[in-house]
Amino acid sequence: MSQRRPSRLIHLTSRILPFADAASEGLPMAQLLRLSLFQVSVGMATVLLLGTLNRVMIVELSVPATIVAMMIALPVLIAPFRALLGFRSDTHRSAIGWKRIPYIWFGSLWQMGGLAVMPFALLVLSGQQAVGPAWAGEVLAALAFLMTGLGLHMTQTAGLALATDRADDETRPRVVALLYVMFLVGMGLSAVIIGWLLKDFSPFRLIRVVQGAAVVGIVLNLIALWKQEKVTPMSRAEREAPRPRFGDAWADLIAGGQAGRLLAVVFLGTMAFNMQDVLLEPYGGEILGLSVSSTTMLTAVWAIGALIGFTMAGKMLAQGRDPYRLAAFGLLTGVAAFSVVIFAAPMGSPVMFFAGAGLIGLGGGLFAVSTLTAAMTMHTSGTAGHGLALGAWGAAQATAAGLSIALGGGLRDWINAAATSGSLGEALNTPATGYSFVYHLEIGLLFVTLAALGPLVRLVRADTTPETQKGAARIGLADFPT
Repeated sequence: MSQRRPSRLIHLTSRILPFADAASEGLPMAQLLRLSLFQVSVGMATVLLLGTLNRVMIVELSVPATIVAMMIALPVLIAPFRALLGFRSDTHRSAIGWKRIPYIWFGSLWQMGGLAVMPFALLVLSGQQAVGPAWAGEVLAALAFLMTGLGLHMTQTAGLALATDRADDETRPRVVALLYVMFLVGMGLSAVIIGWLLKDFSPFRLIRVVQGAAVVGIVLNLIALWKQEKVTPMSRAEREAPRPRFGDAWADLIAGGQAGRLLAVVFLGTMAFNMQDVLLEPYGGEILGLSVSSTTMLTAVWAIGALIGFTMAGKMLAQGRDPYRLAAFGLLTGVAAFSVVIFAAPMGSPVMFFAGAGLIGLGGGLFAVSTLTAAMTMHTSGTAGHGLALGAWGAAQATAAGLSIALGGGLRDWINAAATSGSLGEALNTPATGYSFVYHLEIGLLFVTLAALGPLVRLVRADTTPETQKGAARIGLADFPT
């Protein structure tokens, strides 16, 4: 009995505690949790760029919304270069043999530098300057946003690649899910703490808070990268040997067709899930008459759904489930979620609306973790490495997210203007028309994504054993129209 109790306790602990089985011999739990701190840092920078500073510039500093939108969109311009950053970390050569650590370090420096100068740039942008040209504020603010965006993209790409290098095939899905959860934790904690610190706004407080976030970010990244990559010295001849070309590595990655289709799936699916990012809260307030405090809870409901999706995906993928089929299940969950949100308006049901927001988070979480796992486990050949594959995934995901948010807001305004003017007929002369159009468009994009995903499911099915095919056929997504 005394021998059985410890084993039962360990088994019970691994079942109850989230991600308790994500550790492996090559990546122990203590080092995994420490490595995941880079995601907390990236989440904090993301909150500053897309949330806190957005509101501060418009409300407290009275910066025109058009200029604010342009500044927030600048980091998205860096996203397509994540594939190049990942490739450079694959082929980096140093005297001590590090590949990923230098890119995490320099990404941390860029991120800290951008945040360090950002509050001064924003104050100049708002007109609080005594000397200098009138355009100095726009240039300095754009430079600060670009530096921060480059830093967080470089840090995240190299960090994910390092986690892929160290995790084994069995634990890699759980590692992916854990890293995503830590990203959400970083965003949530940062939003609460920074919002509380800026409650009594003043220019000097803005400088202290943003520069404090810069210091916290680089400290977290230093703790994360400490002793995470083995020192394997390289000879001078190895360092001076010609490096592979990015074009050749990209051709190797796309050669089989699987990588290109996966990137298309990631782009389309992210567009479908993220187009509503700027519309859910206005939809709840304008159409359903919810209070500000009620609509603020939407973020929490969405985050809970996303966390459930991350946990489900990590557990199911660790059990050997096909990531493409699980991604398809996330897409179908998204179809149901947007349908519930649409019907919440004619039914006048806030309960349906909140349920739909939670389902959007659940479907998006399943889709994101599944496609990222597929990229991490993708078989690379020639000069293509994990850094390039993960960078390409991040480029597709981040670019689609930025474009979809802008497109969703623009389409809602355009359709609403046409509807309320009577151009679309009496039946559609309601403020809900613009929102409904975007949600229906997202459902259409989800089905397009399913169609693009179909050949990948068939490809995996052809490469698996009969036993695996039998177990995976329960979802039955291989026969979706393509």
